Amino acid sequence: MLSNELSPAQSPSSKSESRMFNGVEKDCPSPTEKLARKESLKLQKQNYRQEKKRAAKELFSALKDPSVVIMSNWLKIRGSLKSWTKLWCALKPGVLLIYKTPKTDHWVGTVLLNACKLIERPSKKDGFCFKLYHPLDKSIWAVKGPKGENVGSITQPLPSNYLIFRAASESDGRCWMDALELALSCSSLYKLTAKAGREGDISTSSESSHILNLLQSSDTEFNDSVLLGNHHMEHDGFSDKSEREAHEDWDAVANENSGRLTEESDMDQSDELSPGPQATAYVEQGPEEMAEAGESSQVETVSEENKGLIWTLLKQLRPGMDLSKVVLPTFILEPRSFLDKLSDYYYHADLLSQAALEESAYGRIKQVLRWYLSGFYKKPKGLKKPYNPILGETFRCCWLHPQTDSSHTCETQQVSHHPPISAFYVCNKKDGFSISGSILAKSKFYGNSLSAILDGKARLLFLSRDEEYVITMPYAHCKGILYGTMTLELGGKISIECEKTKCAAELEFKLKPFLGGSCSVNQISGKIHVGEELLATVDGHWDSEVFIHEKRSGQQETLWNPSPEVRNHRLKRQVVQLDQQGEFESERLWRHVTSAIMDRDQNRATQEKFVLEDAQRKEARERGDKPWCPRLFHQDPVTSDWTYKHIDLRPWDPECCLVQFEKDGVIQTHERSQRRHNGLSYSHSWASQQKVSQHTHTHTHIHTPAHLCTLDNA
Repeated sequence: MLSNELSPAQSPSSKSESRMFNGVEKDCPSPTEKLARKESLKLQKQNYRQEKKRAAKELFSALKDPSVVIMSNWLKIRGSLKSWTKLWCALKPGVLLIYKTPKTDHWVGTVLLNACKLIERPSKKDGFCFKLYHPLDKSIWAVKGPKGENVGSITQPLPSNYLIFRAASESDGRCWMDALELALSCSSLYKLTAKAGREGDISTSSESSHILNLLQSSDTEFNDSVLLGNHHMEHDGFSDKSEREAHEDWDAVANENSGRLTEESDMDQSDELSPGPQATAYVEQGPEEMAEAGESSQVETVSEENKGLIWTLLKQLRPGMDLSKVVLPTFILEPRSFLDKLSDYYYHADLLSQAALEESAYGRIKQVLRWYLSGFYKKPKGLKKPYNPILGETFRCCWLHPQTDSSHTCETQQVSHHPPISAFYVCNKKDGFSISGSILAKSKFYGNSLSAILDGKARLLFLSRDEEYVITMPYAHCKGILYGTMTLELGGKISIECEKTKCAAELEFKLKPFLGGSCSVNQISGKIHVGEELLATVDGHWDSEVFIHEKRSGQQETLWNPSPEVRNHRLKRQVVQLDQQGEFESERLWRHVTSAIMDRDQNRATQEKFVLEDAQRKEARERGDKPWCPRLFHQDPVTSDWTYKHIDLRPWDPECCLVQFEKDGVIQTHERSQRRHNGLSYSHSWASQQKVSQHTHTHTHIHTPAHLCTLDNA
């Protein structure tokens, strides 16, 4: 029996044999046939890879040559928030490159045209609209930029599976349509500079070294969580079997969800829905008016008309009285809210980005001190004070960092009216710093002078180092109210201390002495020490040049100087357009008062200001004893510190973090999609991340700098 089983006639390796599978007789291939089929599959895969390489080389050659541009011009692109952004578009064979400027320094995103369809889009507005879209609602974006960029320049979020463009005129729009049709259909454009033939090797430049990823997009599943033209793509390294199994698993997940659309399903069906997280649309603020350095900009002569108003006001006051409940005349108001004024400290926050990279503790505190001094030179002309914020009022803005391709966002809110407390939070997670805290504004009347005291501490945190700096603020002093010239100065001693490194800086803001000249105005002096060791001394003027004297080397250098060049190159503040602001955002809330002040109509300004204050009093009466809860901040019941509700102090992880953004007052980080053990992609839940962050950092120290060069009443 054994010999019969092993006889050549019945050997399984000699030929194909018939076997029963589930009651059905099927032929099984012999090992020889299996080997031949395997060799054939191997050859097919080799041809497949060669064909991809050939296509990549053809596209390399076209993209390397700067002359190969089919068309380039400005186009308006509609973002996920239904607002338009003007961007520079450069059409090349196979791709549409989108930049912020024609210099192509700030790449936003790259659209892969090989899977796109083009259609004209009707519009009621002027111009000509057309749409590029993926017919199966897949991503149209490339994973990297032309120079290998992983993260595009910050702009408003753009949809993942389509883009809507608006040209200035119909003729321009028709030209773009024709050019795009040409780029979509004419494959010969890929070979404009490929003179070496298909078999020759093409040396790749830095701009073309990542283009292979562009071609792989047609064979790859993209995750649909897309923000600002930055996308996550899996490599095309699966065998036929693994690809088939992955698609079967994908279909199974879709069936388990009973056809519901999820973030994993990658199938948004409407132009109006953005698959990725949506961010607030910011626009660059217009030119600002700033006073010059020196005493002249801090002095104001009161007109005869306004002197009567001041005397009427002074009759209500007595020395030592708190001015928080006194209604001040509008002619001394600076036409912006105190919450807006808090952001003056962050036009040079790129200094903090540099400080986070300093290796030595002394280098870091020296850079922090330089940043601290940068917040004082911006002051209004004359003696002005900002509006007292309404309870619940908010203000938000951000600054772009071109050097690090990041941004820092500022969120402020008036969390208490009596006493008047303003809380704020500033964060640039990518550059590794955050600042937070609260300010209690107090004003005292002393007869011929009054002071605005900013009671609070700023807490600057370097995220990757877990290093915190506690900062205090000077007070503002106004003299010459009854007689003499009204003059504003800063006074008092401040400190910047880091408990972890034992580094500390101390500054004294000096008031002008009675017999002092112009050179004694706005003077400061101070020192930097580690423990008991004195490392450097500081002196100068807080609105102009400040010098530092190194004790070890004996050298003197300029620590800070707000020269015209420095002012012109400071970070540009981005704000939310007025029509997109909420009812309780500062600019929109005070818009009628601001308009009247700009028109020099003091009567109308007073009336509009009274309307806001009366509405606040009415709301307080209706609320009664019910506690009022701020939307963005919460108070620690033990320490009474105000903390941002959505704080996330985890260090930036370049492997998964893409970009920081803000939406409805919530500062968030968009992260790459991860991949589960079964090979299916998914996106992180923003809500769950923030909940974890809040629980993790419930007792984290967060306070803010109160920097103000003007008087402030609560």
